[in-house]
Amino acid sequence: MKRIFLLVMLVTFVFSCKNESKQTEDSVDITQNMSEDKEISYSSFGKEINAADALSAKRMATHFESMAIGDSIDTKMIAKVDEVCQAKGCWMKVDLENGEQVMVKFKDYGFFMPKDIAGREVVLNGKAFVNEVPVEEQRHYAEDAGQSAEEIAKITAPKKTFSFVADGVLLKED
Repeated sequence: MKRIFLLVMLVTFVFSCKNESKQTEDSVDITQNMSEDKEISYSSFGKEINAADALSAKRMATHFESMAIGDSIDTKMIAKVDEVCQAKGCWMKVDLENGEQVMVKFKDYGFFMPKDIAGREVVLNGKAFVNEVPVEEQRHYAEDAGQSAEEIAKITAPKKTFSFVADGVLLKED
């Protein structure tokens, strides 16, 4: 079953990438036609991508739940931003709509996100995986997020997390 799932994801990824260009601009306005009457405007960060064939956060949650530590898939997903690194925008957490979050980092630190985008919708393209985050790394992220020393001190054990390394992000315009 796992092999079938990976094969389906690989085929989906290959077909979704066949017409992508390799432009890497920090911020570009992109308009996607979602229907004849409705256009959605995005700002682009990192590799130029489009919103077509992106999985919903809820659908992506089911994929994450079936993955074990060390598993990964190439995918595209749509989610709402919960929080962003307030130091420089070098990571963000997005909501999976099931009470879980995905920690998103950016490939090779090639780009950063604006720090004021909590609550906005993004389309992420890249690699989704499950890993175990050590205590020190969790504390670092908590510090970046502006948590108190007391909250940071409560972090005492490694944590299984859903992660994503994005090579391109679309930020939906309000």
